[in-house]
Amino acid sequence: MNPVALRLPDDVAQRLKRLADRTGRSKTFYMLEAIREHLDDLEDLYLAEQRLIELQAGRSQPESLEDVMERYGLESRA
Repeated sequence: MNPVALRLPDDVAQRLKRLADRTGRSKTFYMLEAIREHLDDLEDLYLAEQRLIELQAGRSQPESLEDVMERYGLESRA
């Protein structure tokens, strides 16, 4: 693992400490969980924004849900 220095606002640091104390887990555990969860969201957002830019620029074409499901052999629940 790579060490990282992070300055937290006092209120966040206090909440993190209380959570760690109450659950017996480390502050590092919860910081990693929060970063992983938010990082997933940020990656999804970035990819969606890039896809929109490609579509608006005409470099990509939209695909229907039905076409995607057919390509991957998925069945509709409807």
